Amino acid sequence: MNSSQRRAQTGWRMVTFWLRTKFESLDQPLFWIMMGIFMVSLFAVYSASHDDPDRFIGHLRNLGMAMAIMVLLSQVPSVQIQRVAIPLYTLGLVLLVLVELFGFTAKGATRWLDLGIVRIQPSEIMKIAMPLMLAWFVHKHEGLKGLLSWAAAITILAVPTVLILKQPDLGTAILVLGSGVFVLYLAGLPWRLILWLTGTLVVAVSLLVIFGDAACANGVEWPGFREYQRQRVCTLLDPMRDPLGKGFHILQSMIAVGSGGVFGKGWMQGTQTQLEFIPERATDFIFAGYAEEFGFLGALLLVALYMGLIGRGLWIAIGAPTLFSRLLVGSLSLVIFTYAFVNLGMVVGVLPVVGVPLPFMSYGGTAMVTLGVGVGLILSIARDRSRVTQGFSLQR
Repeated sequence: MNSSQRRAQTGWRMVTFWLRTKFESLDQPLFWIMMGIFMVSLFAVYSASHDDPDRFIGHLRNLGMAMAIMVLLSQVPSVQIQRVAIPLYTLGLVLLVLVELFGFTAKGATRWLDLGIVRIQPSEIMKIAMPLMLAWFVHKHEGLKGLLSWAAAITILAVPTVLILKQPDLGTAILVLGSGVFVLYLAGLPWRLILWLTGTLVVAVSLLVIFGDAACANGVEWPGFREYQRQRVCTLLDPMRDPLGKGFHILQSMIAVGSGGVFGKGWMQGTQTQLEFIPERATDFIFAGYAEEFGFLGALLLVALYMGLIGRGLWIAIGAPTLFSRLLVGSLSLVIFTYAFVNLGMVVGVLPVVGVPLPFMSYGGTAMVTLGVGVGLILSIARDRSRVTQGFSLQR
């Protein structure tokens, strides 16, 4: 072996050693759970869009991009992540104001900002910026002590949420609001307030169910709700009010899920999916086609993977080395739960249709990047947790 060959072999060994070291630094249970979800999503999206190869290739690209983001962020110390909380939140807030002033309108909603080269949706930034900012705020003040600190935290949460609701974008507003509320809950939100809010929600839902027919009559307006939002809730209460119109999505989705039975109809054999009865079958309603073809057992496997992902995230949060990292990982894990819960509830007809994708399953680049950033932050803090356990100190 000549000298050039020896140098090449040495270089290759160094590269493989570096890659192996980086891989071993990842939280292995969380990594393999993510791989399981990725594999399931490939089968589901291919079946739902095999007549459009570009869509499947795009989904494969999006998954690869999410994985790259996760791995890269996993190598960033959490103390460095903490420093971007204020700049990222400020950027997101400024962009939301610009959307309000100069935003691009499509399909009756002003959610995008046209920069000439690219069109962006600033509300997506807030899904990560909100828990980052509130976790930093609570950490900086060593908890929420007193009325003034609670008022400041609620203001941080409320301003972007209101701007997103005005676009209007109810689905994103729910996720942004949830990400902030989870931080406040983990920071010690009083149980009295939680019980009061829960009781109010239960009463409101009960009244809506009892007086649904009158509330959904033509010409009735709901304060604070747009007409399309009212129609979505009314359609949830009775999809047969307009089975070929507003109720079509929910009805076809429920038919697909129910017809899958225990074992499913087989991959690429789902009639509702392959005959295109399911609207948005590769995006928001991906679970309907998956459940039709893989049945109850396949659905149970996917739910188990999500529960594993959320449970592992909460376990990492419990042992995280700082208050900031505990709050951030806990809230991000619960945000992923919210994504999955709202989407699955929407698909099986127990929640209104709000356009929330199923994490790492639905086709779409924006949500995939956002969720990839979230899991990357969890992996970063898991790495710090492991280093502290081994006796290393965090760089400040």
